[in-house]
Amino acid sequence: MVDKAIPKVIPIRIDEGKGLVPSIGEKLLAPHAHTRDTRGRNLRDLRISVTDRCNFRCTYCMPKEVFDNNYPYLAHEELLSFEEITRLATIFSTLGVEKLRLTGGEPLLRKNLEVLIEMLAKIRTPDGKPLDLTLTTNGSILRKKAHALKAAGLQRLTVSLDGLNDDIFQKMNDVQFPVADVLDGIAAAQEAGFKNIKVNMVVKKGTNDHEIVPMAKHFKGSDIILRFIEFMDVGSSNGWNMTEVLPSKEVIARIHAVTPLVSMEPNYAGEVAQRWRYADGSGEIGVISSVTQTFCHECTRARISTDGQLYLCLFANEGFDFKTLLRSGKTDLEIANAIMNTWSARDDHYSEIRGSHTPHHSTSNRKVEMSYIGG
Repeated sequence: MVDKAIPKVIPIRIDEGKGLVPSIGEKLLAPHAHTRDTRGRNLRDLRISVTDRCNFRCTYCMPKEVFDNNYPYLAHEELLSFEEITRLATIFSTLGVEKLRLTGGEPLLRKNLEVLIEMLAKIRTPDGKPLDLTLTTNGSILRKKAHALKAAGLQRLTVSLDGLNDDIFQKMNDVQFPVADVLDGIAAAQEAGFKNIKVNMVVKKGTNDHEIVPMAKHFKGSDIILRFIEFMDVGSSNGWNMTEVLPSKEVIARIHAVTPLVSMEPNYAGEVAQRWRYADGSGEIGVISSVTQTFCHECTRARISTDGQLYLCLFANEGFDFKTLLRSGKTDLEIANAIMNTWSARDDHYSEIRGSHTPHHSTSNRKVEMSYIGG
């Protein structure tokens, strides 16, 4: 039996009357200012993993050597229910969260996910706006789900695709899943009415970096935004090595040599992707440089694992147990206090710490796996 690759979980104690919200009551009151951590970073983005299972075995995320037939996935009763997820998301929305992304594992494997999306689409921020509701998927069953997701209220989609060459892509997903089926899923999403779909490509130097230009050419002029992500040292099972990281500046240089690019301003403060547009006006691309150009100083993301643990960083080695609070009769306001107190103590800046060491440095602490909290 393989040990679960999950860091330690810290119980949350409620001290009534000592939270940042002035008093305990039945009505949840939004704070006057956004919650800030010790580095002055607001809480604006929430990612919720709805399943720890996936039908791919991508070598950089869920390698077969670890996630084999004996891997102890979470039992159904350990997962947050749709009602619990919606309750948590609602509380977070009163504390400044404006963007909500559903992740996995592969989120479309969660049965009846469109029901959850319909529930989340009804949430409103204190100023009456709906959450920016989006989802990340490997696209494998998107053809079957696209129309239902759109009808339920999902606003945006991100699809993972690491190359157009079938041999390379199947080597990376390690389950012989063809590129054509992912592209068909993207087409289905467009048919369903999704606009500005994003496609994420994780770039591993020496593995799929020769797919950069073909991917750019394929999606150029398609209204799909292609983003290139540096191979990251997420978790403890993907065999990360700095020598396999291709800096984003090299990605931009390769594409620019073929079709000129012009830099763009970010869409919003704290956006992790650096934006570039084609000089001829035929679309844009983005690069996420979390290894070579850290953005810890403006990270606004919190993450909820499949079983209700709050993680304050993608590279965290500890989580905070909010499932127990949800299931122990605590009020919304008490849970809001716990969230605010947890976030206000946040000092996570792993990428900056990693960047201060030698290129071959590897941290010894066990980090949470991406499949457990999403990317």
